[in-house]
Formats: sequence, C-alpha cells, structure tokens
Amino acid sequence: MNKYIRLFNTIKYLKFTQIYYRLFYFVRARFRKLIGFQYNFPKVSQNVAPLKLVNSCGYYSSYENSEFTMLNLSKKFGLKIDWNFAEYGKLWTYNLTYFEYLGNKEDVNLIYDFIENIYIIKDGLEPFPISIRGINWIKFLTKYEIKDKKIDDSLYAQYYILLDNLEYHLLGNHLLENGFSLLFGAYYFQDEMLYKKAVEILNKELDEQILDDGGHFELSPMYHQLMLFRVLDCINLVQNNSWKKEELLIFLEGKASLMLGWLKSISYENGKIPLLNDSANKIAPSFLELFDYASRLNVDMIVKDLKQSGYRKIKKANFECLVDVGEVGASYISGHAHADTFNFELYIKDKPFIVDTGISTYNYSKRRNNERSTKAHNTVEINKQNSSEIWSGFRVANRANIIKLIEEQDFIQATHDGYKKKFGILHTRKWIFKENYIIIKDSFNKCCNAIARLHFHPNVTENEMRERIILNSQFSILKYEYAPEFNKTLEALVVEIPFEKELKVEINI
Repeated sequence: MNKYIRLFNTIKYLKFTQIYYRLFYFVRARFRKLIGFQYNFPKVSQNVAPLKLVNSCGYYSSYENSEFTMLNLSKKFGLKIDWNFAEYGKLWTYNLTYFEYLGNKEDVNLIYDFIENIYIIKDGLEPFPISIRGINWIKFLTKYEIKDKKIDDSLYAQYYILLDNLEYHLLGNHLLENGFSLLFGAYYFQDEMLYKKAVEILNKELDEQILDDGGHFELSPMYHQLMLFRVLDCINLVQNNSWKKEELLIFLEGKASLMLGWLKSISYENGKIPLLNDSANKIAPSFLELFDYASRLNVDMIVKDLKQSGYRKIKKANFECLVDVGEVGASYISGHAHADTFNFELYIKDKPFIVDTGISTYNYSKRRNNERSTKAHNTVEINKQNSSEIWSGFRVANRANIIKLIEEQDFIQATHDGYKKKFGILHTRKWIFKENYIIIKDSFNKCCNAIARLHFHPNVTENEMRERIILNSQFSILKYEYAPEFNKTLEALVVEIPFEKELKVEINI
C-alpha cells in the first residue's frame, strides 16, 4: 500500500500534459508494434543550406586512438562499435550517441558507422540523444564544410523521428533540448515545419523555465550552464545566418543575459559552481568558457538578486556562503532535485571548506539514492528519514515546503515542513553572518532524534576542521565519498552532530 501512496504523491505534481503524453506514447508504441510500424521518410529534396557559425565551447568527451572517453570511463570497441553498449549505464550510452567527441575531419567515419547500424540502435534513437546529436553533427559538418547526402538524409529522418516523439511527457530541460535542436535542424534544412515547432517550444519553455532572477527552474547549476550553452548556440545560429531574419534573436539574447547574470551570482570568485542538486564538474562548459562565448556573441549580462530560485549568496572579505532556502524545483519535473532543504556550501579565501557531496552516477542504485538523500547534505536528518521523499533515482513524492522565510542584512531564518506529515516536526534554521564567523542555529517545535551533518572538502584536514568548528554538543568525525564528477569519488571528512531540539554551530573564518 505504501508504494501506491508514494506513487500518488509523485503523480499529483505532474502536469496534465505529462500524464496525457505518457499514456499516449505508451498506447501508441504497443499499437505500432502490433501493426509492425516502421518510419519511412523521404530523402532530402532540397539543397542543404551552408551555415556559418563562430566557434562554440568545447566538450569533455573524447575519441583518441579508437578509444571513447566520457564521464571518466573509457572503452575501446575494436573492429565494431557497439552503439548499444550498456555496461557503464544508460548515461554513458547516451553520451556515446551524442557525438560530443567529434574532433578531426576523419571522425566523419564515426557518423557513417552510426548510420550503417541505425536500425539496430536503441537508446540512441530516443528523442533526447537525437536532439543533442543533431546539434553536434550540424556543428561538425559546418566546421569542416562536409556536404554528404547520405548523412543529410539520415539526419533529416532523425529530425522527423524527434518531431514525432517530442518529450512532452517529461517537459523541463528535455523538451527545451528538443526545441534547441529543432531550430538547428530547421536552419540546416530550411524546413518550415521544424522551424514552427522549434519557435513554439522555445518561446513557451524559456519563458516558463527561466525564472525572474535568471536561474533555470530545475535549480541545478550544472543544468543551468547546459541550458545557457544551448541558448548561446542558438544565438550563434540566428546571428550568423539570415534565413529567418533574426526573428528570435532579441528574445534569445534577453534570456541569455539573465542566465549569465544568475550564473555570475551563483558561482564562486574562483569560477567554480556549487554542486547543488544534480550537479557535477566537467559536464557543462565552465563559467569562464560560457562568458567568453557570450562575449564573442556580443551578449550582455543582467545581474539580479537571487530570489525566485531559492538560493542566497552571502559574501564577506574572506568567505562566500551559498544557502538553499528554496522549494523543490521544478514541482512537476523534480528528477534532478535532492532532499537537501537548508543545505549550504562555504568557501573560505577562495577555497572550498564545507561542500555539497556532489553526484557520481545516474544509475538506479543505492549510491544514487544516497547522493540524493538528506544525510548526504549539510542539513539536518530527523529519525533517519529524508526531508523530501526521493525514490527510484529520479522521483520525488512528498517534499519539504518553505513555510516561513525572514531575511535581513547578514541574517536568514527559514522553516520547512518536510517532517511534519510523518512526525509533526517543523525544522527552523538560522544563519548569522559576521566578518570573522558564521553562526548556524537549528531548532524544532518538539524533541526528536536528529543528526546535523557538515561535509568537508577532501583538502580540509581534521586539524583545520577542529580549529574552525565550535560546537555546543558531542559529535563524531567520519569519512564519506565526495563526488566532484561522474564516476569519480574522493575520501573526505564529515562531522555528525546528534541532538534532540536545539543546536548551535559556530564557524570561525
């Protein structure tokens, strides 16, 4: 019974569109299987338009000496590439079919190999990898001025598979990626149908997904960087090609300016992003790469105070502290959210001190569940339960809501109700910021078994931790696995502080 209640508490947040398309695609797939449906698309009838693009940002995936390296995992296939290779998990398989590793002109042979095997490819023909691959193929073909009808015919067919399977059942960054790619396909093939759908998606979704303060509504700095990268790519496309007379340009530049401002506000002075929610290093272009790209496209930055995204940044002479007092976001696509309400990160003199533990995998596993859990963040866990009910890798059922927020200069106080339904407990946390110290006070409306945790960067020694952290209760020093990148973990220290109703922690700077 509990699993059905959890399922209901997950579904109730979905939009009608998501539910409708989940059912529609489910029924359609079974009907098509019954009748033996196969896509049958015409060849490209018109000449492909030669595009102009300025250099974009680089990728972290590589292909060297017949070896693919992505997400810190490498694979050599020998004579035959297995485009369905699943040993490293679905995300790696997706990355294999993104083609972000295309480098030299000779890598066109990888495209030919993919096309020759396309009828047996599985994950790579899902709409999300089609979207990313389409952009990467078009960038590659444009850079090396490759005109090949075999490639163009296959790419054109893939775009119409995408058009038939747009990710309305997911929405969020998935549907945005569909829209970005359709715009590239529309310009490349000068296709009015692709263009019409691209404009429809981008206008609606960017207006909804980019918050008033410029943040992306899934509240992951990494996904924000990825979405900003795509917006800049589309600006690049529209600025440098006159097919549609720059109809989208002002709209896209406005969104990019806000997104640049949010990224500037959320990033640390050393250029690093906080690893909040599903965020990892070496996936998206860096802070500096994105700002350089925007500069080359003459896109200005608009900086607004961090508000709607729920994050707050406090900066003093010797420290930067990033605090999460926001809701789980976005409510109907919360797959990248963690049970981390009141989490925070702290940099001292441009060096990480207290950090988010990061993520190392998207595979459905105990590790994935742990990395999303409350105990994996710098907040308070009550009765060994999560503050928001994360499950199944990318699901959230009941979730913590901010029911009170007070902000003054150098002071933040917030209360969440994540433990109210189960235990009748409200959690209040106060941050007091001074030039040379920070005070954090936790309190509940009644006694319970609680544990507050502070996760330290791997470079922080026990001596430094003891010098800076002042506690009014007993604590334990344990070890945990810090995950700065996918498939990469480093041993570091975590302090666990058990308490029943009130706790005060002082951090000397």
